[in-house]
Amino acid sequence: MTMAKPVVTSSSLPPQSGLHNRISSTDFIDCFSVASDVRPRRAAEIITSFPGWARFLLIVRRVVTAPFGLSADGPEAPDKVGPFPVEAETEAELIAGFDDKHLNFRVSVFSRDGRVSLATWVHPHNFGGRIYLKAILPFHILIARDALRRVARAREEPVASGT
Repeated sequence: MTMAKPVVTSSSLPPQSGLHNRISSTDFIDCFSVASDVRPRRAAEIITSFPGWARFLLIVRRVVTAPFGLSADGPEAPDKVGPFPVEAETEAELIAGFDDKHLNFRVSVFSRDGRVSLATWVHPHNFGGRIYLKAILPFHILIARDALRRVARAREEPVASGT
């Protein structure tokens, strides 16, 4: 018996998300969600454990953007998920990302009521940031949808007890 493919849907940013206070009329925001009870930290770890094809795309991005001085792995930070510094974390949401020369971006991983949402907010600084966003958008959507399918297939790992 084969397992049904998880259904990832385009959705609205959850009303409780900390990203709401960042959004202006010129910003990009998208959000996808999937049925899952995985907590935000665990979901973010799954999301940033990129499969081989996505790692290849990130290598291509690194090579193409290196001459422009764009960050390849994000800035150093005491707490990161994948290459992204964690900015805020609550029981329901983890927000990570950073500001770069061409744009600022944050991702929100929000988990509540049996759904995990992955939202991406981008604030381009200039023409280069807008061009970059348009160029990567198709790949971003593929990676986000694949990431949430992987989250849906995961099961929350039990928390180790001290006994």
